[in-house]
Amino acid sequence: MGQFLKFMTASCLGVLLAMVVLVLIGGGLVGSLMGKSDKGEASEVKSNSVLRLTFDEPIPEKTDNTTEGSSLNFSKKTLGLTDQIALLEKAKYNSDIKGIWLDLGSINMGRATATSVRQALLDFKTSGKFIVASSKYYTQSAYYLASVSDKIYVHPAGGIDFRGFASQIPFLKDMLDRLDVKVQIYYAGKFKSATEPLRLDKMSPESRMQTHEYLGEIYDRFIQEISQSRKISETELRRIANDYSVRKAEDAVAFQLADALGYHDEVLEDLKKRTGLGDKDKPNTVTMNTFSKGRLDEKEAGTKDKIAVLYAEGDIVEGRGGTGSIGGEKYADIVREIRREESVKAIVVRINSGGGSSMASENIWRELDLARKAGKPVVVSMGDLAASGGYYIACAADSIVAQPNTLTGSIGVFGIIPSLQKTMKNKIGISFDTVKTGKFAAMFTPFYDLTDEEGKIVQANIEDTYERFLTRVGDARKMTRTAVNDVAQGRVWTGSKAKTLGLVDKLGSLDDAVQIAAKLAKLSKYRATEYPKPKEKVQQLIDQIRGDDDETNSAAQSRFLKTQLGEWAPCYQYFQQLHSMGRTPQMRVPFLVSWQ
Repeated sequence: MGQFLKFMTASCLGVLLAMVVLVLIGGGLVGSLMGKSDKGEASEVKSNSVLRLTFDEPIPEKTDNTTEGSSLNFSKKTLGLTDQIALLEKAKYNSDIKGIWLDLGSINMGRATATSVRQALLDFKTSGKFIVASSKYYTQSAYYLASVSDKIYVHPAGGIDFRGFASQIPFLKDMLDRLDVKVQIYYAGKFKSATEPLRLDKMSPESRMQTHEYLGEIYDRFIQEISQSRKISETELRRIANDYSVRKAEDAVAFQLADALGYHDEVLEDLKKRTGLGDKDKPNTVTMNTFSKGRLDEKEAGTKDKIAVLYAEGDIVEGRGGTGSIGGEKYADIVREIRREESVKAIVVRINSGGGSSMASENIWRELDLARKAGKPVVVSMGDLAASGGYYIACAADSIVAQPNTLTGSIGVFGIIPSLQKTMKNKIGISFDTVKTGKFAAMFTPFYDLTDEEGKIVQANIEDTYERFLTRVGDARKMTRTAVNDVAQGRVWTGSKAKTLGLVDKLGSLDDAVQIAAKLAKLSKYRATEYPKPKEKVQQLIDQIRGDDDETNSAAQSRFLKTQLGEWAPCYQYFQQLHSMGRTPQMRVPFLVSWQ
């Protein structure tokens, strides 16, 4: 009887699950058939339309490859950078699109991503079409994009944040000391500052120097590009920022950072005039998501030869990983599949990662190296970050392409083993005793401090991993061990500086990397095919309801943290990553990057 009841209960739950799925799928299909997006716009682009761009959601490299998107929304995709740039090019030639409205609130993208979007906007302007920007309050990242506009409106009660860049790092050593937590840290590379928040109470001189250098390079480019667009000298822009001259909306206009004060309705009136609409008409605005429902033309779609574009973004983790992360096993399997596909003649790896597990990085590197040795050229294109483990993967490439403000390098290794021996004893009165068959049997327990001999073993493992990293770089870049070590030590470089040091071959975009791959493979006609292959929305929905899939679970957890913690969510997730890294030496960038 007990087995019968279990069977009946399982059957009922299965039927209920199927009904829920069908209802949700039906709702999504109905919305699709009605041709409406979540904002209510028709999927057809009307004549005299304006493309309305907002960037309040994260922009992954590949569409929907993010832990923060909504996998339950059938009508809306989280468009990736590649697709967004392609859509801006499509809008440039679409006769129904008369211009772009940058409706800017919060900006959720890295600096190199912002540069790519900005360059695409500048290219759009070569068509003679207009760009108008408006915002209640411009962050510096939002203003960086807005600066390409023909006209910039600022809300009368708002303003433009223009004060320069700063890097702030939280240090936890004092808190850990008060909790009697002993953090046993081992690292190779004097600039490998990822562990500094746990062992120091302020930045080391090396960390301060490298941060000042790369932050200054990125700020210089920021000022130069705004100067070119706004026709304001770099000296004047620096003076405005240093004096914090723009403290209210009127100041932004007075110092020519903005063109006019304007409420939302006044901006809409401007758009109507620019598109030739009457006073009683509403401006025809279309979102990027709605515009994307029209088919993107695939270049050389009929050709047999392919270039595989593999998007590697997020933390490098062991196992399969989840959406928005780089699972060592999953990506090794994908590269192996690509290597065995006869129609694929070259591989482009788009990396946007601050690194992670050294083991996972090694396994991905190995498969890429095998693909290259099998005669398939490998080219790496770097996004916002391609540092530490991200650079380790890049070492398998025939050529490396980076953006000028990509952050890369960070060639170093560290390991963290916390000890809670004093915490358990002094804070909650728990102590441990142990019987061992060998003196190292309890070596990695969190309830005992490592002995000096055990610590030397861990440090030797870290140094061995660092030497392997140096070897990978030296072999790939044709550099001696000494030359690599001089630019390694865990130090972070911008793409521009990395090129002068020999760590990068060319400054450019993903398109540039694809063209290099085509040239290396001697292809005149080809089509690009993207990896990893996304799950169908229906499958994502089923997995999320069942709750037994790592990818959908990680996406749901990320969305929950974002909702509850807001801007603090990345900090929590960062320390969660450190907690879960286990015994594997880590190759991670030494900071969190958040551009405002």
